[in-house]
Amino acid sequence: MVIDLATENGAAGDSSVLGTRFKLRAPFAALANGATAHAFELDSMCQPSVGAHPGAGLVVPGLAVAQARHNSGRELITAFVAGCEVMYRIGHAAHHSSERMGFHAPGLLGVFGGAITSGLLMKLDPAQLMHALGIAGSLTAGVLEFSKSGGMVKRLHLGRAAEGAITATLLANKGFTGPTQVIEGRYGFLNVYCRDAEIPLLTAGLGETWRTLTTTLKCYACHSTAHVPVTAALAIKSRGINPDDIESIRVAGSEKMVSHHNIPEPMEMSTAQYSAPFSVALAFYRDPRNPAVFDDSALNDPAIRALTRKVKLAVRTARPGDTTLASLVTVLMKDGREFSEDCQYYPGMPQQPLTEQQLATKFQALTTAIPQARAARLFERCMDLESVTDVGTLEFF
Repeated sequence: MVIDLATENGAAGDSSVLGTRFKLRAPFAALANGATAHAFELDSMCQPSVGAHPGAGLVVPGLAVAQARHNSGRELITAFVAGCEVMYRIGHAAHHSSERMGFHAPGLLGVFGGAITSGLLMKLDPAQLMHALGIAGSLTAGVLEFSKSGGMVKRLHLGRAAEGAITATLLANKGFTGPTQVIEGRYGFLNVYCRDAEIPLLTAGLGETWRTLTTTLKCYACHSTAHVPVTAALAIKSRGINPDDIESIRVAGSEKMVSHHNIPEPMEMSTAQYSAPFSVALAFYRDPRNPAVFDDSALNDPAIRALTRKVKLAVRTARPGDTTLASLVTVLMKDGREFSEDCQYYPGMPQQPLTEQQLATKFQALTTAIPQARAARLFERCMDLESVTDVGTLEFF
């Protein structure tokens, strides 16, 4: 639907609508690609989490601009790193408080990071970049009500962030101005969308501590707060238990998992993917590493739904050295046996990065609609992006 909106209303251009033959002007291509990048709960994020999604928030606007401006792959990577350093630090300074207030952080932070990425690719000078950030502050958006009463808008938040990032930089390039203290000012982002912000964190370690290295790739098509519990569930499942014989499941994990993702009766797939109980239950009956299993047949499967209701969430008592996603999953069987798995990480986190083969396997699972040889060639070119002289030559269909 978002692709239809973009192609029906956007002018023809040089920026790909991923997975199609359409090429549009950068803002509408970014709108479509941002929504689809986030549509299946598989886009990248950061750990420790600050609510930033580098893939949908930075790669999407960066790719659209780089294709239109014929930037090199090296320029795109450099702009991505700059955008990630800015975006992460804004989220870090906010102490991830926006979501406690009911905002959807990626829709807020993505505009700022994307503006830096897009602006560097457009060769904006420092003053123009400052104004691009100022303009971006008026284009942030996204509330979390979808997690309570449904709707498709979660996907739209990343699309609008990517579109807004490019709009902000295009306007700044024309001389349009924004507030010069949009982040830290009295009515700036950290004082309006956040609580108890720590402004010095904006520049702490800048140029020395690389927050880009916290980028995390997902393995399962569900929310990140469920990834460690799902990993633990797979470990327990590998012991040969029959999920039909499970009496109850207790998951002790992050406070956010309990406060935002305790959804025992999801009514649509997007909410199910946001639900920790559903994601854990699905892992016992299907292979969550295959994104295709997150479909309506799983949502309507009586066995999965019944097990979802047996999953109880609790906040885990933190121990020294724990990650923010550390989880303890305990399964009680009907015959009295008990299985537990205590996990700190999931594959794709900085502490357990995916191998190139694992990346290739994920890429193949997500590109089944593309002829195999073409998909393999695209993967090779993306892995060697720094050698691509013109990003506009990449074909994504």
